Amino acid sequence: MKSKRIAMLLCISLLLCLMFSTTAYAAGTGDVAGAIEGTWTTASQQIKTVVNKVVFPAIDLILAVFFFAKLGTAYFDCAPVTAM
Repeated sequence: MKSKRIAMLLCISLLLCLMFSTTAYAAGTGDVAGAIEGTWTTASQQIKTVVNKVVFPAIDLILAVFFFAKLGTAYFDCAPVTAM
């Protein structure tokens, strides 16, 4: 129980730090929009890399499993029944 509470407080404090750190980059000039654009430009390449290397292969794996499961059920549905 105590470890869950500590983990929750740590996550909340990390989220707050991330939310307010963008304005810290714009403190000298006051250009918050430029700081956000710069942050997004930097992060967009990392997001693309994660999506291409993690998300798409995971989706491909899930679709392949569903395809072969559907193929197997279709085979058993259409298999001829032998008379005894």
